[in-house]
Amino acid sequence: HPNADRLRVCVVDTGSEKIQVVCGGSNARTGMKGVFAPVGAHLPGTGLDLQKGVIRGVESNGMLCSEREMGISDEHEGIIDLPAEAPVGESFAKYMGFDDPVIDVAITPNRADALGVRGIARDLAAAGFGTLKPDPRTAPAKGQFTSPIKWLRALSGDAGSACPFVVGRYFRNVTNGPSPRWLQDRLRAIGLRPISALVDITNYVTFDLDRPLHVWDADKVSGDLTMRLARPGESLRALNGKDYALDGEMTVIADRNEVHGLGGIMGGERSGCTEATRNVFLEVALFDPVRTARTGRTLQIESDARYRFERGLDPTSALWGADVAARLVLEFCGGEASEVFSAGELPNWKRTILLQPDRVGKLGGVEISPAEQKRILAALGYETTDRADGLTVSPPPWRGDVAVEADLIEDILRVHGYDSIPVVPMSLDTPLPQLSLTPSQRRVRAVKRGLAVRGLMEAVTFSFTDSRHAALFGGGNPALALANPISSDLDVMRPSVLPNLVAAAGRNADRGHGDLALFEVGPQYADDTPSGQATVAAGVRAGKAARRHWAVPQRDVDPFDAKADALAAIAEAGGPADVQVTSDAPGWYHPGQSGGLRLGANVLAWFGTLHPKVLQHMDVKGPMVAFEVFLDRVPQPRGKAGKIRALLKASPFQPVERDFAFIVDRDVEAQAVVRAAKGVDKTLIAEVAVFDVYAGKGVPEGKKSLAIGVRLQPVERTLTDEDIDAIGRKIVAAVVKATGGSLRA
Repeated sequence: HPNADRLRVCVVDTGSEKIQVVCGGSNARTGMKGVFAPVGAHLPGTGLDLQKGVIRGVESNGMLCSEREMGISDEHEGIIDLPAEAPVGESFAKYMGFDDPVIDVAITPNRADALGVRGIARDLAAAGFGTLKPDPRTAPAKGQFTSPIKWLRALSGDAGSACPFVVGRYFRNVTNGPSPRWLQDRLRAIGLRPISALVDITNYVTFDLDRPLHVWDADKVSGDLTMRLARPGESLRALNGKDYALDGEMTVIADRNEVHGLGGIMGGERSGCTEATRNVFLEVALFDPVRTARTGRTLQIESDARYRFERGLDPTSALWGADVAARLVLEFCGGEASEVFSAGELPNWKRTILLQPDRVGKLGGVEISPAEQKRILAALGYETTDRADGLTVSPPPWRGDVAVEADLIEDILRVHGYDSIPVVPMSLDTPLPQLSLTPSQRRVRAVKRGLAVRGLMEAVTFSFTDSRHAALFGGGNPALALANPISSDLDVMRPSVLPNLVAAAGRNADRGHGDLALFEVGPQYADDTPSGQATVAAGVRAGKAARRHWAVPQRDVDPFDAKADALAAIAEAGGPADVQVTSDAPGWYHPGQSGGLRLGANVLAWFGTLHPKVLQHMDVKGPMVAFEVFLDRVPQPRGKAGKIRALLKASPFQPVERDFAFIVDRDVEAQAVVRAAKGVDKTLIAEVAVFDVYAGKGVPEGKKSLAIGVRLQPVERTLTDEDIDAIGRKIVAAVVKATGGSLRA
C-alpha cells in the first residue's frame, strides 16, 4: 500500500473477474488462495455488511476474510490460506461442507441417552437409517504409572448420594495446543467455540457420547482432591469468570486449601487448563441429579454438564469415560497416562422387566412379531431372554428411564413407527362413553364461566408462591416449604390463591394496565395432608370499575364489586342465594371494608378491600379489592342425580313493590333489616333489597336511615289493598323487633 506500511493492495481473481481489495492480513501473498467477500456480502463473524470504500486513498471493493470474520474461530492475525487445490470461484461454505444439512433435535426430559450423538445414531440405526458405527467405549487405554493425585470422598450418611462414584486419571508432559481441524469443525457445527485440545476433548465427549468430563491443571492443585459438601463462607470463581457463594447443600471438589469446582456443573477458574498446562488431572464422576439441579438453580448457572447430570447418566460411563478421554488426550497432546483409580461404589443399575409380546398389540394397536420385537430391543441395546410367558428384558445402563413393561412397548412402537399403527374407524354401534366429569368438576367449569361473564380474565398461576408473600395471607406452615423449589421466589405451596393474583395484577399495572380484573379457580393448601387442600375461586379487581364512557360516570372498584363477584360464584356453584354477611374477614383484608359470606358457622367466602400494608409489602399499588370463594364448602343442590329441576316458577299474577325506610342505630347491619323483612313470609316476599342509606340532617345523631324495597309476588290470587297493608304492617313490626329501630316518617 502506498500510504500504509501494514496494508497491502491485492488483485483478487474470482474466476469471473478481477477485483482490487485493500487487505491487512500479514500473510497475504501473490498466488495464494483465500476467501473473498464482495461488496454487499454479510460477514457472519462481525455482523457487518460490506460496502465499497477507500482506505488511505486506495479503493477497496470487498474483503479477504480471516477465520474470525467468517465466524469459524477467533483467529484474525491473517487471512484464511486455502490449499492450492481449492477451486477458484467455488462457494466457501460448500467447499468447507458448511452447507451440509443440519438436524435440530428436541430431547424430552426422560431421554437423557439422546443428549449424545451416539444415542441419536443408535435410535436411527435401529429404525433402519444407516448402520451404527463400532462402539468407541470398549477399547481401554493402558496406564504407565500411579497417579500422584488421589480421589477422596468426605460424604457420609444421606450426603453419600451426592457423588456415589468418581474415577480419576493423571496425565504428565502433555502439550495443550489446538485440537485437530476435524474436531474443531465438529464443535463449530453445534455452536461451540474451539478453545484448546484438552477443553475441546471434554466438550467433544460430552456431546458425542453424553459423558461430561472435567480436566484440571494438576500443577495448580494442592494434594489430593476431595468430593464433599461446601462449608460456610466458601466461594468459587468459576470458569465463566463469576464468583459464587456456596452453601452446605452443594457438592464441591476441593483440595486441602480451596474449592476448585462445583460437582456436575462447572470447574473453577484458578485450576483451569491453559496453553501452559503440562500436567493434567481428569475427573469422571457421577453426581446426584436432584442436588445438581438444585445447586444450578440456586446459583443460576446453566452448563452443558448440569443439563446432563440432572437428567441422569449412564452409570458405567464413569469407567469407560476415563478410557475414551485418555485415548484422545494421548493422541492430541502426547505425554503419558496414569492407571485408572476410583473412589466410592458404582451404583447397581441392572434390572429385569417381563415383556409379554401380545401386549404390544393390546396397548399399541399394531401387531408386531416377537422376532421383530426382539430385533428392535437388541438394536437399542437391550438384552432379552426367552421364557414361557414372554421375554425377560434387561435395559442397558444408559436407559435409566425404562422401568416397566409399558416403557419397553413404547420403545418398540417408536422404532417400528407410529405411522404404521392402522387407522380403525369407529363403528356406528360402538357405545359412546358416559359423562366423565364429576359434579365438582362441572361446578368448577360453571364458576369459571360465570366469573368470565362478569368481565374477569382467567389467570393460571403456579400452586407455589413466595414464602414472604405467603406469610401475609395466613401462611407459615413449615410443612408447606418445598424441598426442591423451581426458583427462590416459589419456595412454598400457596396458602391462598390471592398472592399470585395480586402479584400478577401488580406486574400488569407496572406495564400500564392498571384497570384489571383477574380470577383463578385452583387449589390452596393449609397443610401437607389431602384434607388440607381446598379448591378456591379467587379474584382481584384494581383501578376503575369500567372503561370511560360519555354516558356513564367513572368510579373506582370497591368492596361491593368483590362481594357481587363472590355471590355470583356461589350462585354458579349451585349455592343458596340467602347467605349471612359478617364483618370478620381475615387480616389480609381492610378491617372496615371487608366481610364474609356464611351459612351459619360455615364460611363460604371472604371479600373486601385488601389491606394497604399487604399491598405495600408486595410492592403493589392499591387500592385493590378481592374475593375468595371456598367451593368445597358450598352445599350441593338437593335433588336426585340426573333429575332436571324447574328453576323458574312463573306466576300469572301481578307483582307488587313497596318501599320502607327505617331509622336504626348506625352500627345496625343492613343484613339484619333485610333478613327480618324477608322472614315475614318467604312464599309471598320474592325479594328484599337495600336501595338507600342516609345519615345527616333530619336524622338523629348516632342514627341512620336505611331504605329497603320489597317485592311481593302472589302465586294463588291477586292481592287486595287489605292484603298489601297487612303484609306491610308485619314487615314493619318484624324490622322494629329485630333492630330496635322505627319506621321513618
